[in-house]
Amino acid sequence: MLGNDITSPVAINEMKKMNNQKVFNKDKIALVMDHFIPNKDIKSAENCKCCREFACKHEITNYFDVGEMGIEHALLPEKGLVVAGDTVIGADSHTCTYGALGAFSTGVGSTDMAAAMVTGKAWFKVPSAIRFELVGKPGKWVSGKDVILHIIGMIGVDGALYKSMEFTGEGIKNLTMDDRFTICNMAIEAGGKNGIFPVDALAVQYMKEHSKREFTIYEADADAEYEETYVIDLSQLKPTVSFPHLPENTRTIDQVEEIKIDQAVIGSCTNGRMDDMRAAAEVLKGRKVAKHVRCIVIPATQSIYLQAMREGLLEIFIEAGAVVSTPTCGPCLGGYMGILAEGERCISTTNRNFVGRMGHTKSEIYLASPAVAAASAVLGRIACPCEL
Repeated sequence: MLGNDITSPVAINEMKKMNNQKVFNKDKIALVMDHFIPNKDIKSAENCKCCREFACKHEITNYFDVGEMGIEHALLPEKGLVVAGDTVIGADSHTCTYGALGAFSTGVGSTDMAAAMVTGKAWFKVPSAIRFELVGKPGKWVSGKDVILHIIGMIGVDGALYKSMEFTGEGIKNLTMDDRFTICNMAIEAGGKNGIFPVDALAVQYMKEHSKREFTIYEADADAEYEETYVIDLSQLKPTVSFPHLPENTRTIDQVEEIKIDQAVIGSCTNGRMDDMRAAAEVLKGRKVAKHVRCIVIPATQSIYLQAMREGLLEIFIEAGAVVSTPTCGPCLGGYMGILAEGERCISTTNRNFVGRMGHTKSEIYLASPAVAAASAVLGRIACPCEL
């Protein structure tokens, strides 16, 4: 189970009220400092101090702070802490990301996190399942972000409420692991309890490269029952944008009229991985961010940051006029490094565009893929890379 610098202090304080104040297993708890790190103010510093002292006291093996940290949902798979067959709970709603590896993973509240740290147990109502059968191959500039935005636009933000979103079909072979992490990450934006992919050769390869742990592959029964089945032809999808103020408010890029932007954010637990960095760099290479646009690029982990540097991507971003940040959730939740003022518009590769999510209640957030966000930063308006 895992927690971050916002949710863990609440759980730690709840744990102090319990008779038993020992953790059930110091190796199976991960504490990741990622939302306001490096500390943005006194409150965030106090939160991290609370987590740091708790980790030292209980000898938590997987405690990640400045210099080692990354955005939790990119960091845990990268570190090999999650593999197929695991049950993972986290005091963060996007814990559903790990379904890309064939794990059952879901978000919980901080009180449940406290109970889990002590008992190693959690209680759930077993969700019914919705099947999304993916066929075909996505075209150029169509990524996992476009797939999940299409699905959310199709079924709505409560279309999979407390359901297991099961992704199947021959089209899966055309999705990278980063695509799959993105799709599962946003299952919660459709109301899903979890998202999950079958474990194929690509997933096995990923786990063998990142983890020394043994894994267990579970598959749906041949006669498995589904509440609904949707067939999605990936070859028919187009780059998709979610308009304010709900992720379900989607339009394909060809339906978007001229909308000027003030800021572009490329990063987050949804789209801060290597595929995302490469897609953004491909668009930005040899081009300049529009004069009135602030472009913020955030690699999701130290390892991704380092790989992007080795590949020359950071140089591309900086020469284009973007800034590159240490790994952080920062702007996604209106935390820091990208707060919006009244009337400002941001195109973002994050996962939520609620009222006031990134700052002022009269600002606007448009959700899109890294390629679309990068193209929009160059043209100063929401745009497809094909326009460049």
